[in-house]
Amino acid sequence: MFMMWTDLKRILRSGFVGFWRNAFVSLASTLVMALSLFIIGALIFLGAMFDTSLTQLKDKVDINVYFLTTAPESEILDLKTQVEALPEVGLVEYVNREKALAVFRERHEDDQLILQALDELNENPLGANLNIKAKETSQYEGIAKFLDSQNALASGDGNAIIDRVNYYQNKVAIDHLNSIIDSIETLSLALVFLFIFISIAMTFNTVRLTVFTARDEISVMKLVGAENKYVRGPFVVEGALSGVISAFIALILFYPLTLWLGPSTETFFGGISIFDYYLNNFGHIFLIMLVAGIVLGGGSSYLAVRRYLKI
Repeated sequence: MFMMWTDLKRILRSGFVGFWRNAFVSLASTLVMALSLFIIGALIFLGAMFDTSLTQLKDKVDINVYFLTTAPESEILDLKTQVEALPEVGLVEYVNREKALAVFRERHEDDQLILQALDELNENPLGANLNIKAKETSQYEGIAKFLDSQNALASGDGNAIIDRVNYYQNKVAIDHLNSIIDSIETLSLALVFLFIFISIAMTFNTVRLTVFTARDEISVMKLVGAENKYVRGPFVVEGALSGVISAFIALILFYPLTLWLGPSTETFFGGISIFDYYLNNFGHIFLIMLVAGIVLGGGSSYLAVRRYLKI
């Protein structure tokens, strides 16, 4: 155990010394890695904005079941219970006839002709309705088919209780929205993999050049019989140190950038501020960037030494 600790201290010391001794090369490596981490961080923010926007978009999609004015409330509530039991359903809201009329009046409060016509009827012409939200927008068709089934459409005495389901009026819009959501999710995933690959390639090539500049030193170490861990270890430490510094640089750069973009994202993404997201999730972002920096720097150094210097 003592020997292992001694070896570790020696490797760490050599790594720190090498980092500061080759300050110019280390600076170049750190700046490139900071750019790579900045790209990864930008993907985190972009992904968060897209996820929140898609969630808001999905929340705006629903279907309404409109009942006949003669439909018994007990059977409507029984159907509500059946719908809530469906695995596709996220939320069901019951709107009784009185509330439906109040909502209708509020919506048309500026249209005196409609309000006058309602007053002349002396009765409520509106039936109750159910507002149904699915867990996924692609599941509305299954819910609509359930409502179309004979059990859902008929009451105990065989009379229909449902007037209409507005899914079929909105089907084109819902299908179009599903297509947009699928396209955005696919594009986001493709961009994530593309930019992660670019970041890794940039970092790896920079570290490879860093290791290449020390090829003579490595050859001498091998000639005098140095073990692989003493040759490879300091480079891994240098790479990890560059990664840590790069993570701090990227995080510092994100502060003024997100502060500047905050109002724009709040307008574009419907009330979501990227600056608020940065502040509220700073701990998670810091941890992700730090781990990514250490893995990128240390891992690239390890592979570069092993592959390109044939240790």
